[in-house]
Amino acid sequence: MLLGVIADDFTGATDIAGFLVENGMRTVQLNGVPSLPIEIEADAVVISLKSRSCPVDQAISDSLLALAWLQAKGCQQFYFKYCSTFDSTAQGNIGPVTDALLAALNENFTIVCPALPVNGRTVFNGHLFVFGEPLHESGMRHHPVTPMMDSNLVRLMNAQSDGDAGLVNYQEIEQGSQALKAKFAELQQQGFRYAVLDAFNAQHLATIGEAIQSLKLVTGGSGLAADIAQHWGRSVAEQTAAKAQGLPRQAKTVVLSGSCSAMTNQQVVAYQARAPHFAVDVAACINDPSYSESVMQWVITNLDGEFAPMVYATADTETLSAIQSQYGAQASSHAVESFFSLLAHQLKEHGVVNFIVAGGETSGTVTQSLDVAGFHIGPQIAPGVPWVKSLDGSLSLALKSGNFGDPQFFFKAQGFLA
Repeated sequence: MLLGVIADDFTGATDIAGFLVENGMRTVQLNGVPSLPIEIEADAVVISLKSRSCPVDQAISDSLLALAWLQAKGCQQFYFKYCSTFDSTAQGNIGPVTDALLAALNENFTIVCPALPVNGRTVFNGHLFVFGEPLHESGMRHHPVTPMMDSNLVRLMNAQSDGDAGLVNYQEIEQGSQALKAKFAELQQQGFRYAVLDAFNAQHLATIGEAIQSLKLVTGGSGLAADIAQHWGRSVAEQTAAKAQGLPRQAKTVVLSGSCSAMTNQQVVAYQARAPHFAVDVAACINDPSYSESVMQWVITNLDGEFAPMVYATADTETLSAIQSQYGAQASSHAVESFFSLLAHQLKEHGVVNFIVAGGETSGTVTQSLDVAGFHIGPQIAPGVPWVKSLDGSLSLALKSGNFGDPQFFFKAQGFLA
């Protein structure tokens, strides 16, 4: 193995894994650190954790366990992958986990690069933008778990880490990779531990990709994955059939949507116009132990149509706020995720093979409920969202981070079923 990736949630893991496969690396995604010996033939392994919003001590412990496993497999470079919207408030886990990984690797410097221009995530003068809007003015300011109230990555990193972050602006990056390496050395001499990097186009990422080849630890979103994969390309085997292992097949399919992001709301509305759909009742999730059973029966009766049935808890900002006010943010979120967990398990028992899932937390919950230990990565439905197939070949999933994809995503995902 050449590259070891530690991702802080499930959809983030499939996000970067998809880019690695698209750029020639045989990639396997594991859901958590394997507790039993497992044989893997791959150039890159992505370990997905649920460490984005858990207690910081748990995030550090889980991340260090993943690092140790990847080191034991001989990985030569390590990537701490977090969301391209830097879902981590001033009290977040990105800084503490980065510090712990640096210490474990006996390193004292890394980069911070969440940019993913192909999906509208850009960094300019250290500020993170989402489709041209500053992060704190985008839909992320309403995120139920990690509301982002600042777009300045230097401030965010300094608030949650032990070291200091320095900015490398786009003018310095545009001087080329050798100049960028010199800038890294200068920042280290000045006592900075992290370099926050501007990046708002593909050439910026390509330059950064060349400059970070010697870094033991890289941190960021999935934007750098393509350039890292190309760097390792000279060391990997023929990849003609790399994506074939992850292709889904024509079989019973369901759409489960738990994200309340702006894009997922658009996707749900578009899908409602042409496909059977069922809105989740939060009160029933909380009060009715048999609710998932009744919803499962509805899904089963709608599996033979042109498009897969959709069960959704997606809601707009106003509706979500009302639900949280009535039931409590944590209680309502836990009830809905528990509902999706039960429903996914019941649908698997009734022969559903393909699961299209929207939302990071929902994807993690569904994957765990389906008892999937790991995936082969298949073709990308949209940038950062590939189809994946369980290692035993029995299930296929499309795990979509909330804001990824376009309004037709649920239809496009089913276009890959052969």
